[in-house]
Amino acid sequence: MSFMIGVLFIIFADQVSKIWIAGHMELGESIPVINKIFHITYIQNPSSAFGLLPFSNRTFIIMNITIILLGVIFWLKKARQNRSLFFPSILILGGALGNLIDRIRVGSVIDFLDLRVWPIFNIADSAMNIGIFILIIHCLFQQEGKKEDKNLEEDNNL
Repeated sequence: MSFMIGVLFIIFADQVSKIWIAGHMELGESIPVINKIFHITYIQNPSSAFGLLPFSNRTFIIMNITIILLGVIFWLKKARQNRSLFFPSILILGGALGNLIDRIRVGSVIDFLDLRVWPIFNIADSAMNIGIFILIIHCLFQQEGKKEDKNLEEDNNL
């Protein structure tokens, strides 16, 4: 239950922010929060996170659904039993669902967080990237921990 609440919280924060931006700003409008460092800039991104891959909206809908299905399978098989995978799973699934909702509702993804030195992004993009980063770190340390455990077992057998 807390997993679903976490996913719904990410979706809620993402969608409320995007709906507010779209309702209060003109497309292309930019408002400085910290001049030349951080702006709120309203764009609609038909591409991937950070505008890197120029595929069709249909392709990204299929990719998002695939990520969501794989995320659910991952949750059911691994993350449910491993508390360290709980938070990154919430972030990845919540972010993927947030952007999927945009693609279906608007036909592209609403982006607005503008650091001026990085492509404009949104809360869902942030959640997915942070979740993936945590998952990668977890996997790196988990593998290292397994090697140390194996070496310890070998030392004890000598």
